[in-house]
Amino acid sequence: MLRLLRSALVFGTLSAVLTRPALADIDAARVRNAIDRGVQYLLDKQEADGSWTDHRGFPTGITSLCTLSLLTAGVPASDPHIQKALALLRKQKLKLTYTVSLQTMVLCAAEPQKDLLLIRQNVRWLEEQQIREDDKKGAWNYGVRQGSGDNSNTQFALLALHEAERVGVPVSEQTWRLALGYWQRSQNIDGSWGYVPGLAGTGSMTCAGIAAVVIAGEKLNPGDASFDDSHVRCCGDQEANTTLERALAWLGRHFSVHVNPGPGRGNQAWLLYYLYGVERAGRLTNQRFLGQHDWYREGADVLVAAQRNPGTGEWNGVGELEEDPYIATSLSLLFLAKGRRPVLISKLKHAPIDDWNHHRTDLANITGYVERRWKRDLTWQIIDSSHATPDDLLQSPVIFISGSVPPQFTDVQVNALREYIDRGGFLFVEACCGGEAFDHGFRALARQMFPEPEQQLKLLPPEHPVWTAEERVEPQYMRPLWGIDLGCRTSVVYCPEDLGCFWELARPGREDKLPEKVRAQVDAARSIGINVLAYATNRELKYKLEGIEPATPALATDPMERARIWIAKLRHSGGWNIAPQALPNLMKAVARNASLRVNVDTRELSLTDPRIFEHHMLFMHGRNSFTFSAAERKQLRTFVERGGALLADSICSSEAFATAFQQEMAATFAGHAMARIPVTDPLFSTAYGGFDLRRVTLRSLEPGGGGPTRVVSRQGEPDLLGVKIGDHYGVVFSPHDLSCALERHESIECPGYSREDAARIGLNVILYSLAE
Repeated sequence: MLRLLRSALVFGTLSAVLTRPALADIDAARVRNAIDRGVQYLLDKQEADGSWTDHRGFPTGITSLCTLSLLTAGVPASDPHIQKALALLRKQKLKLTYTVSLQTMVLCAAEPQKDLLLIRQNVRWLEEQQIREDDKKGAWNYGVRQGSGDNSNTQFALLALHEAERVGVPVSEQTWRLALGYWQRSQNIDGSWGYVPGLAGTGSMTCAGIAAVVIAGEKLNPGDASFDDSHVRCCGDQEANTTLERALAWLGRHFSVHVNPGPGRGNQAWLLYYLYGVERAGRLTNQRFLGQHDWYREGADVLVAAQRNPGTGEWNGVGELEEDPYIATSLSLLFLAKGRRPVLISKLKHAPIDDWNHHRTDLANITGYVERRWKRDLTWQIIDSSHATPDDLLQSPVIFISGSVPPQFTDVQVNALREYIDRGGFLFVEACCGGEAFDHGFRALARQMFPEPEQQLKLLPPEHPVWTAEERVEPQYMRPLWGIDLGCRTSVVYCPEDLGCFWELARPGREDKLPEKVRAQVDAARSIGINVLAYATNRELKYKLEGIEPATPALATDPMERARIWIAKLRHSGGWNIAPQALPNLMKAVARNASLRVNVDTRELSLTDPRIFEHHMLFMHGRNSFTFSAAERKQLRTFVERGGALLADSICSSEAFATAFQQEMAATFAGHAMARIPVTDPLFSTAYGGFDLRRVTLRSLEPGGGGPTRVVSRQGEPDLLGVKIGDHYGVVFSPHDLSCALERHESIECPGYSREDAARIGLNVILYSLAE
């Protein structure tokens, strides 16, 4: 009967193969390909002396721009092309704001410690060139007093000074103060900026103003937390940044990725320069959306489509400068590469509207700290819960919720948060400003979000890996952390005390000014923060557009039951439902990759239920020891002997479950030993329409020798065990985790196969079971 069922499934499926729709918008692979082609174009066009053809009057300007874009796109400073460019740039005695600024940004991005002296010289030169009188006070002109000052030169000077401070070269507070005052005075009534004060606003110059106000404001802003010799005051009065709010509102109203907004409907001249500004405006304000626009996705879609295809990988814009393919390609690469930086964490904007952001630089500082520790460029975002879908939330591996009064979420928002967590997301929550009311409110929210009795907030014990994921926290400075376990890991971590307040005090370059007792508290809070982030992400962060799986075809909208694949999940006493999304996610992967008609609803059956014979395959996983009854063993053997298949895995590579499973298979299939399936078996090949699995990625734990435990990935042969009945494997078992990877929960406490290979293994086994 089961073999007839299998044949019907194959026939029905092949007779109704689904045609994949064309991509509706941009994806990560297309962006990466466009970046690679653009990089190769610039590398191919570099001259023997390390330069790219420069415009007359701006020596090394284009060379610096090309070098900066290559570094941003991931070309290492050690690359011979970069080294040749650096050797050329270091020799130059530059006297123009644009060229000095670009040179400085390149030196800061490449080998800053080697070039600190030159960076310091450039900083002094830029500070000396800042206009100190009249209505342009605080601005820059072309340099050596050429011109009366404009917003484009001023933008580049501030970008260079900002990068210099990031690598440890100080800039005077007066320089920042004059610059901020200039941008505040020169803003148009409607919130925009033009090329010079008084001109109508454009998108490119408004983006320049937004970036400048953020950069200068952060240097001068004392923050929302303060301190004295030993005491920290966490929640002071906040002064609104109306300059920035008005500018973002203007940009949201006029946003476009097709023209540089301006008088009338804007124009395509300076479009790429404008998009380069959009990247900074969105990234520095940490906005995923500008107005209602997902600025990176929309901009990337336009730029990838505009790249010469077929061609040599360059871009061409409109207007005298952007018609130069070196300039156009560099600006396009800067947008695509910088804008796709992985999102580490997002702050959730929620009701009450004045209670979600008591510490406005908390995530900026903790993200910067993680960047320095993990040695990679990261970013953070703000997401508005009022219209965020689960897919929107999944753009971030961690959502941060903070408040002092009970948070207010609608049922739709609560369901979105729960789906976000079910699909692999993580909530990091704090009560700030002595928020006892928030504590009561969040605990009620947690009960609403997780009504299951086994998924309630529990105090995390000292041995929980969150305490040692990255740094050791001194016992006297530890704060209580509560958690909710879901699937294979703790998926919600809640601190009923301030953390963001202390992250805000950890401002780069100013930490040495903190009193010793305050510094100890700041260090501890920061260590807790990076520990939670390391635990939540396993330090495996995705570039933008990589976080969301593509839609699965014809699941919800296809009412036909005929010839649809169902796989039943077995109930047992060894933790049968610890990873509830593993099987549905596997079935979605089957639909996407094999064009099979599947059902993702889970049918949960015990082994003694006669309905198991309505399925061609059963799925089983667990984390604890268990035993089958004699009746269960008999039914399972009958099921397999009639042609059925069982796929099982040990959650988080649990030895207890693996030992119990192998003992039960030995008792159930006497005379049929469970043995390792050889890598040469067709199951690991493309013979049935699946993947070549002769080499896969396994994740294992590596003790840190007193430091944090690390997850190490290694390539090797797959390790699957099987029970063969005749010439057919009726049981396929993985002693290494598949389920948590399928749930997108690759936590540091859960070794096993990578997410991609877990899905491929599951798919191959299903295709094998249908074909045999």
